[in-house]
Amino acid sequence: MPALLRGARETYRREIKRSLLAGGFTDLPRNGAFVLGGMANLGVPLYRLVRQLGVTKQAASQLIDTLVERGYLERVTDPGDRRRISVRPTERGKQAARRVRAGVVSIDTELEKRLPQADLEKLRTGLITLVDLGYERLRDERSRSRVSK
Repeated sequence: MPALLRGARETYRREIKRSLLAGGFTDLPRNGAFVLGGMANLGVPLYRLVRQLGVTKQAASQLIDTLVERGYLERVTDPGDRRRISVRPTERGKQAARRVRAGVVSIDTELEKRLPQADLEKLRTGLITLVDLGYERLRDERSRSRVSK
């Protein structure tokens, strides 16, 4: 199963990369497409995307800094609280996110041609269950580590 999941992830990664390159986006750092796609296409808050990446705070900060430096994200001061700074996609970031989405849709469309709808639903249900299982175990690990301290 892990090898199949890795292969499936690679299929999406290659198609997203192809779509980004076709759009002229050649300088996205590793995990940049995930962050941009999640923020611009799905409206997922940055903190949640960073948590899903499972990287250190330092690595997450470096990724965000790189995306800002390359013009994909911008830092914006909250007008209600000048101490608070948020991050949002720039127009360039939104364009790149559209290319990410196009890559995902390309693979999804091909899957829909090859698999009956019922099988696709089962595949999604199985993957959601697997992800939920991972989050439950992570939550349990964190809970146990807090209790043992």
